[in-house]
Amino acid sequence: MKRRSLISEWSITTTITGAPSSPELPNAGGLFIVFEGVEGVGKTTQIERVAAALRERGMDPLVTREPGGTAAGEAIRAVALDRSLILDPVAELLLMLAARAVFVREVVGPALEAGRVVLSDRYDLSSFAYQGGGRGIPSSKIQLLNELATGGLRPHLYVVLDGDVETSLGRREKAAADRIEREDLAFHRRVGEAYRQLAADDRDVALVDARGEIEAVFGAIWGLLLGRFPETFEPRMG
Repeated sequence: MKRRSLISEWSITTTITGAPSSPELPNAGGLFIVFEGVEGVGKTTQIERVAAALRERGMDPLVTREPGGTAAGEAIRAVALDRSLILDPVAELLLMLAARAVFVREVVGPALEAGRVVLSDRYDLSSFAYQGGGRGIPSSKIQLLNELATGGLRPHLYVVLDGDVETSLGRREKAAADRIEREDLAFHRRVGEAYRQLAADDRDVALVDARGEIEAVFGAIWGLLLGRFPETFEPRMG
């Protein structure tokens, strides 16, 4: 499930097909960090802690989520996660990609141009883990469609929180679970394994053990971010 550079892959695809390429989306000056993982693993909690620490340092990070982050994205999210619907895996993937295309162009691209730190709850790695590992869609097909949706915009780092699937799912209230959360345990195990494989194949995908206490997990994440981006994630005060 190894993914090559989105920008280089996009160039190859457009050369072969003659299809018009999307304008290159800038990320100079900003920092795009994505948090990924199985359901209930603690992404939202850790994003909030990282954002709060950055605000303490006088920064104004953009906290967002995908699918979502825009009016169109939130509407698509409602359909994609509607537990009353039965969606074909390809239809599910295309919904996620439609939301992603708007997300990149309306939210992430402008924020990076403005030099902001973007902290996103999910991005394209979710498609490879859920629709790829979970649903069985070939990663090569996801890759091609994802390039079209993202225009070649790749995060500076993916932080994958790796936890016990059974424990993570147990944190969710079954009555309130969305369509994907309600999938069986085997599905979620495949998703978790896909994330671990993606981390093994890509140096920009970092696996963080999420099984400890919240503060310990945050410390591991902050240490990772400090090591990668010392100018932004300076040592914590106090």
